[in-house]
Amino acid sequence: MLTSEENELLTRTGPGTPGGNMIRCFWQPVALSAELPSGGAPVPIRILGEDLVIFRDERGQPGLLGIHCAHRGADLSYGRIEDGGLRCIYHGWLYDTTGRCLEQPGEPVGSTFHERIRHRAYPCHEAGGAIFAYMGTGEPPLFPDYEFFQVPDSHRWVHKYFHECNYLQGNEGNMDPSHPFFLHHFLPGSALQRSRVPVDDHRVTPAYNQEVHAPLVRAEEVEFGVRIYALYPATDDWTDVRVSHFVMPNTSAVGGGPVPPGDGCLMNWHVPSDDTHHWRFSMAFKRSGPLDPRHAAERASVTGSDYRFARNLSNRYLQDRNEQRTDTFAGMGPIFVVQDSYATETAGPIQDRTEERLGSCDAGVALARRMLLRAIQDVQEGRDPPHVIRRPEQNRLEGVRVTEERIPASMTWDAYRKARSSDREPTPSMR
Repeated sequence: MLTSEENELLTRTGPGTPGGNMIRCFWQPVALSAELPSGGAPVPIRILGEDLVIFRDERGQPGLLGIHCAHRGADLSYGRIEDGGLRCIYHGWLYDTTGRCLEQPGEPVGSTFHERIRHRAYPCHEAGGAIFAYMGTGEPPLFPDYEFFQVPDSHRWVHKYFHECNYLQGNEGNMDPSHPFFLHHFLPGSALQRSRVPVDDHRVTPAYNQEVHAPLVRAEEVEFGVRIYALYPATDDWTDVRVSHFVMPNTSAVGGGPVPPGDGCLMNWHVPSDDTHHWRFSMAFKRSGPLDPRHAAERASVTGSDYRFARNLSNRYLQDRNEQRTDTFAGMGPIFVVQDSYATETAGPIQDRTEERLGSCDAGVALARRMLLRAIQDVQEGRDPPHVIRRPEQNRLEGVRVTEERIPASMTWDAYRKARSSDREPTPSMR
């Protein structure tokens, strides 16, 4: 468990807070590219406790500004896209994507007042179907070159979901390899169960295979976050090992989604809207070929055009007790992200971690919290936290890879770790 002071440090992310200052050291997704079509309207958003407007100028470049005009505070999301920027419809002040005021039509001819205005603006970077912003101070770090951003558009999928809880409990749900055996369990003969995802010709991924036992969980710190190992005793002869990651400061790389195990991953970015709400940006990619668009449509179908769930806290996730008896353990339909939202939102707007009791399956959660607390201290003392990328050689991120392999049941944890650290390819018997 955490102390109340530690819980406050990790969960409070508004402007000027220690936790917020740490998260602002990293590029964060703030909108989907699809929300800003060419010629589309500006979009009001709330990120890290700040009310902002995101827009695309006439050249197609995204910009992120404070939502209130520097003149008299009118809402810029009602503005016009024209003349190289976003124009306030109250008095016509015009801002470019960097926050420069280009025009003030109400001022006298020859006035230079506009040159002294610098509106709040954050650098943007568009990649992989999403728009990212750097909301920190100083020079932005390099944009992380995750494999998701390297594959063709047909090989990846992105969507976002609104969650009514603090970002941290949302992300910590990714670090628990044991909950699929319960929360995401389909009952025998369920009409709702989707086809199991094959690993090879003989088996399916253990997270979907209800015939295996819950895993033994181990975790270790790595340069970009925490690596989490889940060891599934598949048979008397073999153990399946799935590797996932917590990625600093609010992302996880896990298996599942529309991607076969080991052939890509699902990256979930949990971005605070404020301290009691957040956005989960889910980004999946398949390394070997295009994703089936039906899977993407299925996962997007659980939200409306506002990216909010039809099943939500206010209607108890439309839980169906008849479905619990015949189809699913949770009774909340077959889509896992809805079930995940129940698990994280019902812990409260901000989970009280002084009252929890962690078990052995929570090794990744505990280690990630310790890393985040140290990262906050790093920023308070003027240092970059882990995984802020400043040099190109730091941007080789092959280690952020979700894998699954088979090892002999007799292999000890120490022997497996030694084999991994030797940088050798697994032997055929370990695949």
